Amino acid sequence: MKITGIELRRIAMPLVAPFRTSFGTETDRDVLLLRVVTPDAEGWGECAAMSAPLYNSEYVDGAADVLRRFLIPAVKTLLDTPAPTGQFDIHAVNRALHPFKGHNMAKSALETALLDAWLRTGGQSLATYLGAAAPTVPCGVSVGIMTSVPALLEAVDGYLQEGYQRIKLKIEPGWDLAPVQAVRDRFGPDLLLQVDANAAYTLADTPHLAKLDAHDLLLIEQPFADDDLVQHAALAKQIRTPVCLDESIHSADHAAAAISLGSCSIINIKPGRVGGYLEARRIHDLARAHGIAVWCGGMLETGLGRAANLALAALPGFTLPGDTSGSHRYFATDITEPFILQNGHLPVPTGPGIGVDPVPDILREVTVSTEW
Repeated sequence: MKITGIELRRIAMPLVAPFRTSFGTETDRDVLLLRVVTPDAEGWGECAAMSAPLYNSEYVDGAADVLRRFLIPAVKTLLDTPAPTGQFDIHAVNRALHPFKGHNMAKSALETALLDAWLRTGGQSLATYLGAAAPTVPCGVSVGIMTSVPALLEAVDGYLQEGYQRIKLKIEPGWDLAPVQAVRDRFGPDLLLQVDANAAYTLADTPHLAKLDAHDLLLIEQPFADDDLVQHAALAKQIRTPVCLDESIHSADHAAAAISLGSCSIINIKPGRVGGYLEARRIHDLARAHGIAVWCGGMLETGLGRAANLALAALPGFTLPGDTSGSHRYFATDITEPFILQNGHLPVPTGPGIGVDPVPDILREVTVSTEW
């Protein structure tokens, strides 16, 4: 596949409301987009990195730098060398990026853009390529830490009225038992409810976290530090609530280690965190073979990243609603045609590649800078 140009584009996307987690509050998204241009098609990838290294070690400026200096040159060298079969090999791209340590979100953006362009050339959708088994995906919503319990209940009620199938509450020390109990009391035992700690606790908090068992949660997500598989395994033996790992899982190897240690019984798969959709599919396959439930997490993506996530979430092993919310959950105006909830589900794009394109006028309006 001959590449005639690669564009790095920064856009600014204000959020409809502040989104607070245990590691900080976001009011807007500084998004890095990557566009691959070939003689036959264009491909888009979205980098999930945040403005500051708070969720993980990556941040937007760093992602742009490593793409510019290392990852794009490595792919250019690969593509300038004729493949033995004469055919483009997306897995060879994966191997070319592997020697560079870390920077999974930057790698994912580049891999996705190349994958999108290649699939568009062949007229195949990303969902079909990955092995999607469903035409629609059930959607959950992530609710940030609020200023008060009444404000939380009002927000949850609004999301349920919109049709969301599952509620996830962000928690931290001082904002955990009371809000969870309030939501459970208000909306009843049938509500699919889970919590996400974003590594805000330690093993010493186990007796406190065990009190969550009374609320019949789907899971508790990433209670401890990302490098703490052993202590997650210890927690899993002491509480009834299933433990789900997010930040701890960077690859299929990490997932295999977590499963072997008993650190989790559920895995949140975020393509950006693990280096792209090929590795995400490997983790899905591994988890499914071991009877581990998986779901697709989100990083407040625009419609470009959301479309690709929906293709992944349609795989057969994704048995829990993911954070694949509608566009208006985060943005008043998305850069693609908006994804709108339909009976609690979003349709999986069926067009070639990721199946969506940016709306030129909107993209132009939110663009901060471009670089070829």
